[in-house]
Amino acid sequence: MRYRKLDAAGDYTLGSGQDFHVDTPQAVAQAVQTRLNLALGEWFIDTTDGMPWSTEVLGKYTANTRDSVIKDRILGTPGVVSIDDYSSQFDGSKRRLSVAASITTAYGAATVETTL
Repeated sequence: MRYRKLDAAGDYTLGSGQDFHVDTPQAVAQAVQTRLNLALGEWFIDTTDGMPWSTEVLGKYTANTRDSVIKDRILGTPGVVSIDDYSSQFDGSKRRLSVAASITTAYGAATVETTL
């Protein structure tokens, strides 16, 4: 797996000579984060891809479905073998959902932490 690195601001790194994760747990972890951040319908090439944030994750009646939807998205990422540990924390007053997962990838263990 070859995945272009992102900087702290979430932009692609270019021109540094080591711009890619290649066959590493970090490549898979970054792919997971990218997939979690993609909203359903956002990608013009495939509008059926993405996270159903408003209907199945952050909607009014989604407390019982959000974790299973997020886990399915993580497990559907190429290179992910299993989720070893998972937690999420929803803060309604700040309108934030924090997700942390320890995953086993085809290349080793990785951790994914993101606030959506």
